[in-house]
Parts: sequence; structure tokens; C-alpha cells
Amino acid sequence: MLKSTLMKGAALVAALGFAASASATDLRIQTHFSQETLSGQLAAEFINDITTMSNGEINVEMFYASAVVKSAETFDAAATGILDCDMTGGAYQTGKNPAFQFAGDLMGGYTNPYQQLAWMLHGDGYAKLNELYNAHNMEFVGWWIPGPESLSSTAPIRNVEDFKNWKFRSPPGMATLVFANLGASPIVMDFNEIFTALETGIIDGADAANLTNNVGLGLYDIAEHTNFPGFHSMPADHLACRKDVWDGMPAHHQAIMKVAMQALALRNATANEVKNAQTAKDLRAKGINLYEWAPEELAKYRAAVKAGWTEFATTPESKALLQSHIDFLVALGAMQ
Repeated sequence: MLKSTLMKGAALVAALGFAASASATDLRIQTHFSQETLSGQLAAEFINDITTMSNGEINVEMFYASAVVKSAETFDAAATGILDCDMTGGAYQTGKNPAFQFAGDLMGGYTNPYQQLAWMLHGDGYAKLNELYNAHNMEFVGWWIPGPESLSSTAPIRNVEDFKNWKFRSPPGMATLVFANLGASPIVMDFNEIFTALETGIIDGADAANLTNNVGLGLYDIAEHTNFPGFHSMPADHLACRKDVWDGMPAHHQAIMKVAMQALALRNATANEVKNAQTAKDLRAKGINLYEWAPEELAKYRAAVKAGWTEFATTPESKALLQSHIDFLVALGAMQ
């Protein structure tokens, strides 16, 4: 009797062990942020969240500062199996389809992260984005949006006129079009090349991140001019995983990943709001020039952005995604 009971118990333990092993999810994820930046620290918290909530069933090998491939190559590296998930941003993939611009940054369309997240959560954004991502063998899992970015510059950036002949690091996508139309000279380069390019004078400034992350990148050690509050761009960093990897996860792992991304989004937006306010005080105390643009200058920029939307949306997918954003903004009363 005792022997039989022990054997049954051993069989149960073995079965449970097999079940735990069968439900394990191992992920290799790359982000373009370094561990030292606020975003890098928040990414680490996200990893801790999903590991804890899954009771260790989700295991992540995290690569910071684009350690495996360049930032813009992360999406393809995940789609082809070098990595499993991409934690950079959709706007890096505009070369595949301009629709990815509207999966990352509407450049002046939304005024704060909460509006843009509302489109994802309540404007059918998940489904709209995955129509695009699934066509490229990826699953869109979620956004985390730090808020409006601030430019860094070695010359004043007080108004649209100051953009003329201004050489700056630009992300790929619509930013190059909008700023070029305003007279600037955008140069697309990887995130981790910005500091050296500023230091050596290859560029006069950078469209990189918000105030706090710009400090983390060391940009204000060289560039003594910036703008705050930010207005020109509010990119959404995404988490996207290879489709077969995502589909192979148990349903509870998928739910953990999505809910943890939504928690990260809230933590990210609120942390950056607090941090940027303090960073602005610190930068002023150090003699950095912070410019708040006048309403008439903001209007000039936004007119250029709206024209850029139409000019950039050249495929059926990009037109559909842009229209979805516009319809939502109009419904919110944030746009006419």
C-alpha cells in the first residue's frame, strides 16, 4: 500500500514537473536603451514583473544598448530567429512599409502618452497594429511611451527658423521628411552613435529621447540647448515577438506579457513626467538653455507635420492606420 502510494506520488511529481517544463517560455529580447537610462531601468522592472507573475515560467535573456544587432535591425533579428522579441520601436521599420511610422510616432498628433495608449486600448489599436505586424511574422504585444521628446543641440533651437541648415541625428521615417521640409539636414544614425557624432561635430543636434533619457545618454555634456516641454515627437517603444513564438506561448503567458506591458506603460509615462520636471530644474541650474516654443511657432511645426502625414502615407496599410488615428483624435475632440 505504502509502495503504491509512493509510486503514485512520484508519478504525480514527475507529471507536474513535465507540465512545468512544457509551459516554460524562454525569450531573447533586445532593447536599444542602455541599462543606465531610466527606460533601461524600467525595462529591467518589466522583466522582473513577468518572471514573478509567471512564477519563473517566463525566462528572459535581455540584451541592452543594441548589443546583438543595430537598433533598426532588431525587428528582423526577432522575425528571423536571431532574437525572439524586439523592444525598440516600430518607426525603425518604415523602410518595409510607411505604415510603421503610424505604429510608432504620429509626430505631434497626440499631446500625451495617455491619449495614444487610449487608441491602443479603446480604439481597436491592438487589432489594427497586428494587421501590420502579423504580415511581417511578428506579433505586437504592447507600447510603452515616455512622453514628448526634447531635442538636444549645440546651437539655439527657439523656433522654426533655427532649424534651417541644422544638421541633426534623426530616426528613420517621417521625421526626416518633416524636418527636411523645415530646412534642416537630418542624418539617420543608430542610437548609440549619437554622442560621438555630437562630440566630433558631425551633427549639431539630435532627435533622440526626452530630457531624462538625453541626460542618460550624456548629450547635455556637449549640447547646451534643448526645448521643454517637448512637442515635436512622442515615439512609442514597442514589444513585438516573432509570431510562432507568441502563438506557442500558453494563454496565461500571453496575458502576463500584455498586462505587464500595460503596467510598464503607466509606470513609464508617470515616471518620466516626474523625472523630466526635475531634470528641467537640474539642467537650468547647470546653465543649459531650455526653450518653450511660442504657440505661433508650434502651429508652423504642426502644419508641416499634417502635410507630412499625407505625403508619407503612400500605401494602403499606412493610409488605413493613419485614418484610424485621425478618427480617434476627432472623436476625442483633440483634432478637427
